[in-house]
Amino acid sequence: MKYLIINGSPRKKNTWSIVKQIESNLDGEFEEVHLIKEKIPLCNGCFKCFEEGESECPHFEFVNPIVEKIKECDGLIITSPVYALNVTGLLKNFFDHTAYFYHRPSFFDKKALVAVSTAGAGHNKVAKYIDETLRHWGFNKNYKIAIAFGAREHPEAKEIDKIDKTAQRFRKDLESKKLHGPKFMDLIFYNAWRAMTQADEPNLADKEYWENTDLVNHEFAPIVKLNIIQRMCGKLFFFIFKRMF
Repeated sequence: MKYLIINGSPRKKNTWSIVKQIESNLDGEFEEVHLIKEKIPLCNGCFKCFEEGESECPHFEFVNPIVEKIKECDGLIITSPVYALNVTGLLKNFFDHTAYFYHRPSFFDKKALVAVSTAGAGHNKVAKYIDETLRHWGFNKNYKIAIAFGAREHPEAKEIDKIDKTAQRFRKDLESKKLHGPKFMDLIFYNAWRAMTQADEPNLADKEYWENTDLVNHEFAPIVKLNIIQRMCGKLFFFIFKRMF
């Protein structure tokens, strides 16, 4: 297995101790991307990634190598401490640069493990935000570890046990190659973006992506099997959104 670690922390302290404990439960290669070292300029909100394609982003040369690493890995480990009740600015800036994946989800065969730490509060909220972002990107399954350290620098025994169990479930899921069916909200958003490509004046970058990948002709990514209820819901959502747009 090939694991990619995207570290949203500017340092290697509490959150990194979770990562090292996770690694002890996994077999394979580990590649690390420390966003503090990537020097990605701030997203300037130019909308070029949405309207003209991600390759037109003025910071494409900084962002795309990381995106390519995500495409190549078997499992993603993504981390952030809680800063002002949210992810770090480093991780938020990366998410801002990759927001086009909300319109053009791509990672339907990928799974991730989210690791978040805090000295106080907000860890579950931040872990949920990262999970939601990855699901909008198309990620099939995400596991979450969120720990409040207080004044400590290392996890306690019960927290180590939690990390181990979650990491082992993550590893077994990756090894199984199983793709899980989408959640209800995944179906809604997928078919909303799909329907927008059929509008009278669609976003051309989105339309090109959905048509070139043939995703526009499916209720969800075809590599993910849907049961009859999910398929019917997908058709219904697409019908409703298509009329709206």
